[in-house]
Amino acid sequence: MNEQILGLHHITAIASNAQRNLDFYTKVLGLRLVKKTVNFDDPGTYHFYYGNEEGTPGTILTFFPWQHIGQGRNGVGMATEITYAVPENSLNAWKERLTKFDVPFTEGTRFGEPYVSFSDPDGLNLSLVVPAKADTRTPWQTEDVKEDIATKGFHSLTLSLRRTDGTASVLTGIFGYRLLAREGNRYRYVTDAVEHAGIIDLLELPDGKPGYNAAGTNHHVAFRVADDTILMKFRDKVVSKGLQITPKIDRDYFFSLYFREPGGVLFEIATDNPGFTVDEPLDQLGTNLKLPKQYEPVRADIEKELPELVG
Repeated sequence: MNEQILGLHHITAIASNAQRNLDFYTKVLGLRLVKKTVNFDDPGTYHFYYGNEEGTPGTILTFFPWQHIGQGRNGVGMATEITYAVPENSLNAWKERLTKFDVPFTEGTRFGEPYVSFSDPDGLNLSLVVPAKADTRTPWQTEDVKEDIATKGFHSLTLSLRRTDGTASVLTGIFGYRLLAREGNRYRYVTDAVEHAGIIDLLELPDGKPGYNAAGTNHHVAFRVADDTILMKFRDKVVSKGLQITPKIDRDYFFSLYFREPGGVLFEIATDNPGFTVDEPLDQLGTNLKLPKQYEPVRADIEKELPELVG
């Protein structure tokens, strides 16, 4: 059994309109809605999970779409850019697609890899990159977003920090990452435990202002472990470094621990088990509203409160 951190598990962000969020990620970006459930702490709010066919860890972007929430602001102490891997020679097609949907973008090269950056309707920072080493994961494809351009899953995640040393110590001393390269004030850390979804960039901004967590910002980032036995071994490691961490929490589709790393970003460690097919067959993922068991007795009330969705 691999007892390492296996790169990224999922990333969770905040949106302000459920229908608009659903349309952008499934119709514009071509992701699969893997699970439609509700926020454990606020069942009047959806919790959407987007990913590949199975919702494989390393592909999963999730949202709390709080209707009419105010606009957030990126800043230090937050994850500030999510980057997806895409196939070679696909960026021109993506630029055409983004233009078609009136999504402004910029482009550039980072660590020798070409990318296109843009924002979702709430202002969440996203980018698509062609990795130097081709990503071999099989993507979810739709009628409009075929395999030759479809996103493969996460390539990397950027954390903005006043100082990188405390966060770097967690990545290297607990999670098994190593420093790969530096470009200016951007430090790239990688893990050799997985081929994909294993890159974390630390952006050092000594004079940066704190962010404000609301629409268009990331709520937390989850790192992956194989199962809950290994999860609890990492809990011991975090505690041994003097950091506060939650007990194990059952999130229905994975087990989790949460702690705030020294730079201020909320980290989660999440398991592969039991996965998204625990309550829906693979071919029906995301088609039904699934509720945590404690909310089933009030399903009718919750369904009345949630915004109606089309498509």
